[in-house]
Amino acid sequence: MKIALIGATGFIGKELLPEAVSRGHSVTALVRNADKVEKREGVKAVKADVLDVADLTEKLKGHDIVLSAYNPGWGEPDIQAIHIKASKAITEAAKQAGVKRLIVVGGAGSLLNQEGKQFVDGPDFPAEYREGALGARQALNDLKTENGLDWSFVSPPFALVPGPRTGTYRLGRDNPVVNAEGHSTVSVADLAVAILDEAGTPKHVRQRFTVGY
Repeated sequence: MKIALIGATGFIGKELLPEAVSRGHSVTALVRNADKVEKREGVKAVKADVLDVADLTEKLKGHDIVLSAYNPGWGEPDIQAIHIKASKAITEAAKQAGVKRLIVVGGAGSLLNQEGKQFVDGPDFPAEYREGALGARQALNDLKTENGLDWSFVSPPFALVPGPRTGTYRLGRDNPVVNAEGHSTVSVADLAVAILDEAGTPKHVRQRFTVGY
C-alpha cells in the first residue's frame, strides 16, 4: 500500500512508521519538520501543515490510505480547538484527494466506564489531559457523521507505554480492554501492529475500536 502517515515523528507515529515499512508498504511521512524523520528505504519525508486543506490535499493524492497520528502537543494551550480544526481538515483533505480509507488515532477519554459514561466526563479524569481528550472526542463525533470515507477511529488504552513488539493484543469497541490485573495497557509498538493490521484487513470501517493486552 501507499500510506500517507500524518504525525510520523510523534509518540505513536514513530512506531507506525517502521511497522508499516516492515510490511513492505511505501510511506509518505507528513510532518512539521521533515528533517526529524528517520531516513530509511520506502519512506519519503514531506513537510505539511494539516490546517492547510488545499496543501494537504495535494500531498495526500495518490495514496491508498491515510493514517493520522496527529496531536497538537500536550503543552499546546488551545489543544482542544486545534485538535478539532485539524481533524476536520484531515478528513476534508482525504476526501478531496480521493483517498477513501482513513484511520485516526484518538484518545482513551471517550471510552465508556462500567456505568456507560465516558471517562473524560468523570471527576477523576486528569485535568491536564481533559482538553486534549475533549478535542479527540469531538473528532470522533465528527467522523460518526462522515459518510464519504471508510474511516476508523482508534482509542489507545489508558496506559500506552514504551515496550517490546510482541505482535499480540486484544480488540475492543467502546470499553477499555483490560488484562487479568484490571489494567488497560499496551505497548506503543503493539498498538502500531493493531493499527497496521486494521489497515491491511479492515474490521472496523466507520467504527471506533480500542486495543489492550
